[in-house]
Amino acid sequence: MTTGENQPTMSDMTTTKEILFYSTSWCGDCRRSRKIFDAMGVAYTDIDIEENAEAAETVRKLNHGAQSVPTIVFPDGSVLVEPSNAALERKLTMFASAK
Repeated sequence: MTTGENQPTMSDMTTTKEILFYSTSWCGDCRRSRKIFDAMGVAYTDIDIEENAEAAETVRKLNHGAQSVPTIVFPDGSVLVEPSNAALERKLTMFASAK
């Protein structure tokens, strides 16, 4: 997991080979999802939308104006928003087995 000021932009999302995890520090669903990523050993880039205005705008674009977190963008271009544990685990299975 990485964080920092050099965060991916909207254009980076189509070319990234990593999982982009848009979140906030206070979000319970974000904490729950992070635990699943960690338990399955899947790497991701955690982007706090409260600290990165461009990331917040990306989330709004992906969610038709809503600032819903977690919004998770996968290398294949698919997106999960506020996923259930089961949906996230299903999606992450392909990344966990690739390790």
